[in-house]
Amino acid sequence: MIGSLRGTVAMKQPPQVVVECGGVGYELDTPMSTFLGLPAVGANVFLYTHMVVREDAQTLYGFMSDEERVLFRMLLKVSGVGAKMGLAILSGMSVADFRRCVAYEDTAMLVKIPGVGKKTAERLIIEMRDKIEQSGTGNGQSTLPTQETAPQSEAADALVALGYRPAEVTRLLKRLDLDGLSTEDIIRQALKQAVG
Repeated sequence: MIGSLRGTVAMKQPPQVVVECGGVGYELDTPMSTFLGLPAVGANVFLYTHMVVREDAQTLYGFMSDEERVLFRMLLKVSGVGAKMGLAILSGMSVADFRRCVAYEDTAMLVKIPGVGKKTAERLIIEMRDKIEQSGTGNGQSTLPTQETAPQSEAADALVALGYRPAEVTRLLKRLDLDGLSTEDIIRQALKQAVG
C-alpha cells in the first residue's frame, strides 16, 4: 500500500496531478481543496495517499493533509458513498465544515454538493456521527483530527455566514499566519486578502 508520496509535480490537470518520484510518475486524483494548494509544475510536493484496488482499476488518491485522508477513508465506508462522492465532499467543504454539518445535522449544506441528495445527506450525517463517536469518547463531540484553533473555526463560520464558499474560506485561511490572532483579526486579514 502506498501511504504517501514525496516528489516533483510533473503535471497538473484538474482534478489529477502526476507526482514524479525516483523516475516513476504517480497519477493521483485529488479533491479541489488539495489541487488548489499544489505548488507549480517542477516544484517539490508531499501528499498523503489512499489507494483503491478494484478488479478493473487501481486508483491513487492524494491529499494535502492527513485529516482530509482520514475523512475520505471514513466516507468510503458509508453505504452509497464512493470515491467520486468522497472527493466531491472534500472539494466542496473543509474537514471542519463537514464536522460541523454532522454535529448540527445540517443537511442543507451537504445537499449543495453535486451528487449529494437529501437522503444521502441524511445517511451521511447518521453514519458519520456514529463513526466519529465510536472513534472518540462517545460524548457526541466530533473527534476527527483538526489543526484549527477555536478562533480559526469561529472566523471560518463567520466568513461562510458572509457568503464565502467553505472551500474559498479554507484557501484564504491557509494563506495567512494565524498564530495568536483573535477571531476578529483573522476575519479582518482574510477579508483584506479576499479583496486585495
